[in-house]
Amino acid sequence: MKYFFETYGCQMNKAESASIEQLFIDRGWEEAENPGVADFIVINTCSVRATAESRISGRLGWFSALRKERKKAAETGEDTYIQPDKHSEKFLVSPKDFTLVVTGCMAERLKDDLKKQYPVVNYVVGTFQKQNFLDIIQASEKGVELQKIDEEPVYTFAPLSYEKGSFQAFVPIMHGCNNFCAYCIVPYVRGREVSRSPKAILEELDQLSARKVREITLLGQNVNSYSYEDEVYGKVDFPLLMQMIADHLKKIDSTIGWVRFMSSHPKDISERLIDVIAKERVICRHIHLPVQHGSTKVLQEMNRKYTREDYLAKVEMIKQKLPDASLTTDIMLGFPGETEEDFQDCVTLLETVGYEAAFMYYYNPREGTKAYTMENQIPLEIKKQRLSKVIDIQLAINRREMTKRVGTVAKVLVECVSKDNENELLGRTEQDEHVVFPASKDLIGSFTSVKILELVGNTFKGELV
Repeated sequence: MKYFFETYGCQMNKAESASIEQLFIDRGWEEAENPGVADFIVINTCSVRATAESRISGRLGWFSALRKERKKAAETGEDTYIQPDKHSEKFLVSPKDFTLVVTGCMAERLKDDLKKQYPVVNYVVGTFQKQNFLDIIQASEKGVELQKIDEEPVYTFAPLSYEKGSFQAFVPIMHGCNNFCAYCIVPYVRGREVSRSPKAILEELDQLSARKVREITLLGQNVNSYSYEDEVYGKVDFPLLMQMIADHLKKIDSTIGWVRFMSSHPKDISERLIDVIAKERVICRHIHLPVQHGSTKVLQEMNRKYTREDYLAKVEMIKQKLPDASLTTDIMLGFPGETEEDFQDCVTLLETVGYEAAFMYYYNPREGTKAYTMENQIPLEIKKQRLSKVIDIQLAINRREMTKRVGTVAKVLVECVSKDNENELLGRTEQDEHVVFPASKDLIGSFTSVKILELVGNTFKGELV
């Protein structure tokens, strides 16, 4: 039997899809080359932005068409083809039905309404119902449908989130969010913060080391909000967990050479954490620190729980203790009530910090959040104008900051063959910068040293040293 996944949204969703996939692998299932021949299809959804839900809704409509075509093939016995999207080639479909499961944040938000709207969906499995997947898979193997799934809200961490054959892996360490930023729906679809035990985390590192993984990324909605306490470990916060991970990797002589983490909340970045990073070379010198805005007034309206001054003080502390680190961020323009003065505060913050990269977007109203009902909504045209200005400014800052690395030698994890040149490899520095260089494909999946020669766009060109 064959399975197929479509995963939308954040790295947490990718990790959860990988953990669900292990259930299929353990039972001897094979991954389907396309949904047309799959016996079981999982769509792992995102609700952070309305655009994500709109795209998923479109895909569910397409899967409705797929079911009709597969039934037609079964009835006529003739070959039937379907096109997944306007950019892809048609493929042959199987003359039998499939099980379709929608999971993730959109499933949690809409629940049974999703199945009513799209009858093609066999099961809706929310973020707190993943314990049902094994029962659903077993029912599919028998050719029957479960009459009822367990609806008790329980979040459980999978023992392993690993894509077969990969030398990079995500490791979820906490789930949920307690912050309730005014624009964000995550606390409503992911629930309150739950942290994973250090024992389970270290055990997963052992499993990943046995699979010769080279790099891990610790995940959480607010990864540095991690907090766990029991009789064995006492109280463990994020800085202590990072130290425990670094010590454990040394103890087992792990193949894991780099540890990353995302996403951080500025209010929880501490000097203790930065001291651990400065001490332990296994932790990458890259910190993604989403500021969202440069105006204290707007930050307060967003319920971000820090001021502009608080944020800049932490940035200065990071730069002093980690002078070789790269900083990246998220910026949201056009939040309700944002004035021209607020906008300029955003511009000056970008210039002051000097981010190597920034994810920039304008505010989209999200039903169910506090900001959705706020007065003084900013017209779309003004939001687009402000975003366009900020993008141009930040692109210049990107180039300025990245150019500083030209002429240096960087440690690089080689990821794949370059898409633009089959004679070059693409790798990533610990500062999360991409670099291409001529080298043998044998280096893919290993660390090497590359001299940075020039910056082309947002990618470095280099040579082996």
